[in-house]
Amino acid sequence: MQFNNKSVIITGASSGIGRATALEFGKRGAKVVVSDIQEKAGEETAAAIIANGGQAIFVKTDVTKDQDVQHLLSQCLDHYGSVDNMINNAGIGEGLYFFDQITDEHWHKTIAVNQTGVFYCMRAALKVMKAQKSGNIVNTASAAGIGAASRMGAYAASKHAVVGMTKTAAVEYGKYGIRVNAICPTVIETPMGDSYLSDSPEIAAMMRHSVPMKRFGKAEEVARTICWLCGTDASYLNGIALPIDGGSKA
Repeated sequence: MQFNNKSVIITGASSGIGRATALEFGKRGAKVVVSDIQEKAGEETAAAIIANGGQAIFVKTDVTKDQDVQHLLSQCLDHYGSVDNMINNAGIGEGLYFFDQITDEHWHKTIAVNQTGVFYCMRAALKVMKAQKSGNIVNTASAAGIGAASRMGAYAASKHAVVGMTKTAAVEYGKYGIRVNAICPTVIETPMGDSYLSDSPEIAAMMRHSVPMKRFGKAEEVARTICWLCGTDASYLNGIALPIDGGSKA
C-alpha cells in the first residue's frame, strides 16, 4: 500500500499505458482519478480499480480544453482533498508522414493534445502542488522526444516539447517539494503502438529485432516505472527524461 491516502490523476487512462498505470496505483492504495475523453472505457477502468478493492472516480476530460482540465483538478480536490501525483499521459499518434506531407490539421491536432494538453495539466497541477508544498508530476514523453523519429515529425516535435517543459518545471518548482519527471517509452504493446505496426508485419519484426531485449515493452512495465518515479525510492530524481526502451538508446 505504497500510496495509501495519496491521490493520483491519470490522463489518457482508458487504455494502454494510462489504464495500466491507473490499475497499478489502485493496487498500491492510491485514490485514483481516472481521466479520459473516452467516457465508457474510462468508466470501465475506474470500475476495475474499485472491483479490486481500490478507490477511483472517473472524470471525462478533453485535455486540449483548459476548462476541462480545471474541472479535473477541482474534482480531485473535492473528492480526495489534495493532488499528490499527476500523470500526464493523454496523447495521440496518428499516421506516418514525411515532413513535407504533414498537413496543418495533423500538426495542430498533435500539438494540441500532446503538447498543449500537457501544458494545461502541468500548469493546473503546479498551482495546487505549490500551495501544498509537495507533489509529483510524471509526463509521458517518448523515445521520439529524445531523438529522431522518421515519418513522425509532428509527434516528435510534441514529445521534445514535453521533455523541455518537464526539465524547466523541475528547475522552477523543486524548491517547493515538487518533482517533475518524464518517461520516454519506445514501442509498447498498446493500441497506439499496435496502430503503427499492424499494417506492416515486416517493419514490426525489424523493429522488434532492433531492440536489444528482442521484444517490445508491456504497458504494465511502464506503469510500474511511473509508480517508482512517484515513490520515495526515487525521492531525489527530478527533471529526468527516463528511456523505457529495452536498451535501444544504450
